[in-house]
Amino acid sequence: MTTFRGSCLCGRVGFEVDGPFDKFLNCHCSRCRKASGAAHSCEVVVKAAALRWLGGETNVTRFDLPQARSFATAFCSTCGSPVPHLTRSGREAIIPAGGFDEPLGTVPDRHAHWASRADWYVDDGGLRVDD
Repeated sequence: MTTFRGSCLCGRVGFEVDGPFDKFLNCHCSRCRKASGAAHSCEVVVKAAALRWLGGETNVTRFDLPQARSFATAFCSTCGSPVPHLTRSGREAIIPAGGFDEPLGTVPDRHAHWASRADWYVDDGGLRVDD
């Protein structure tokens, strides 16, 4: 079993997650696009017990979208970075992949809500790379 550490941008919130991951996905639903400000969210899903807070849990603010059965986001109340949260059932944890502090050694294994993707999303690898 491998453990991966992560944190928010300002470093006040720290966490660790035991691998392997149950899912590693890019979600293209309109809610994830709005919450991430990007073409899709990129998140790891694990059993709730695989997530442990290393510090700053009291700095985490959670938002549950009232009209949605299961949509929530969590962020550091200081820097606004997305941070992990438990699903409403409490059985799984959703971890924003960008919050990990080290290489994961794996890549997303699926696209969720592909049919809802933004019409401007490019997935062909043909974009110019700016360093």
